[in-house]
Amino acid sequence: MIRRPTARPGGPSRGPSDGPDGAATGRRSGRLRRTLLAGLVATAVVFPVSAAASADVPAPAPAAFAETASLPERYAANLTNLAEAARMADAGGRTGRAAKLRAMEAGGGARFFSFDGRGKGRAIEVFGDLETADRVTVLVPGSDTTLDTYQRFRAGAVVLQQRLQAEHSRSAVVAWLGYDTPGTVSPSVLTAGRADDAAAELGPFLAGLERRVVPDARLSLLCHSYGSVVCARTGTGPKVTDIALFGSPGTGADSVAGLPTGARVWAGRGAGDWIAHVPHLRLGGIGFGTDPVDPAFGALPFAAGSGGHSDYLKPGTESLNSLASIVLGTSRAATTPTTPTTDTAAITPEVSRAFA
Repeated sequence: MIRRPTARPGGPSRGPSDGPDGAATGRRSGRLRRTLLAGLVATAVVFPVSAAASADVPAPAPAAFAETASLPERYAANLTNLAEAARMADAGGRTGRAAKLRAMEAGGGARFFSFDGRGKGRAIEVFGDLETADRVTVLVPGSDTTLDTYQRFRAGAVVLQQRLQAEHSRSAVVAWLGYDTPGTVSPSVLTAGRADDAAAELGPFLAGLERRVVPDARLSLLCHSYGSVVCARTGTGPKVTDIALFGSPGTGADSVAGLPTGARVWAGRGAGDWIAHVPHLRLGGIGFGTDPVDPAFGALPFAAGSGGHSDYLKPGTESLNSLASIVLGTSRAATTPTTPTTDTAAITPEVSRAFA
């Protein structure tokens, strides 16, 4: 760990590049940063992506809607499209995808604001009544979230909606798989390219959502892992009051002041989340810089409990309760912020599966 220089009695402090010793320290620091980032890139290239879906999955084009289309019209058309995508996948020998699509139908009761079964797929699903809800949450997932892994994403959205409904009946959750997520282990997960593309989709979606909800509605963005990079690049309107970043590798910004939003920004990390060991560096467009749970970033800390990287929305967890309080507007910043991990040497095989 590199320590900040301290002032010496009787004279000014010496920076890391002042004098021969300082210059050597600076060179070692630079080599460390380059080595760590190179290691992450190498790992991303060498290891296979676990949940990738091939791009040749047969499916119909997504349903097209007028701006004035009602929610029931959208839900019905997208369920029809989903059923056709399952039929085509079956006919094309993609029985595994077909089974997962049929599970998504939820016996005909699912409400999809949009659906696209092609390739890895995209889906935006609504839990609750968007037409009456005054607390609306948009849940943004991290890497390797596709139609083939959708059930784990949906499970978190369902748990969150149940938790919110128990305290506030006029709640709705939108599970927003509206972008092509990067692979958990791939070069694209180390850069903001996919996040920039996603932000260009999420921003207009939020603007449209603001026009649909009731006048007194409050919107919140809950952003997991690589999804926090997406949210950090998305401009938000006045109805988005809160953004929560959890399991975040960083955002690419040095502080909250660099985010294109006027919302309150929260950050939390479970004590068992391996992403704490990912180096919070940025070099040549690789990496995401400042740790959002570092007080220097300026986010409001929330208690995230002892869970791991995939545990934030598990029933009964402290993190779930904290996120629900943020959405409902009853949360207070944790009195003891999560201490950021600064031991950049602690890169294990588990950590190399970065940014899930």
